[in-house]
Amino acid sequence: MCSICLKNPCDSRCPNAPEPKPIEICSECREGIYEGDEYFDSFSGPICKECMENKSLTELLEVLGEKMTVAEVA
Repeated sequence: MCSICLKNPCDSRCPNAPEPKPIEICSECREGIYEGDEYFDSFSGPICKECMENKSLTELLEVLGEKMTVAEVA
């Protein structure tokens, strides 16, 4: 039994509690994605919500597999 939180195993808020293990790793920033976190499961791997929010519209379309087309005279 923990001497601080008096639980076995420790409460997640206890300083003696083990670090939580990520469920996924963001393919952009390489940070952990933990239980309850929102993320996008892209073709190139999971992308955390923070990385998705920092993308421009063009970058978001690229994540979805779209790309810009160059206009040319036919």
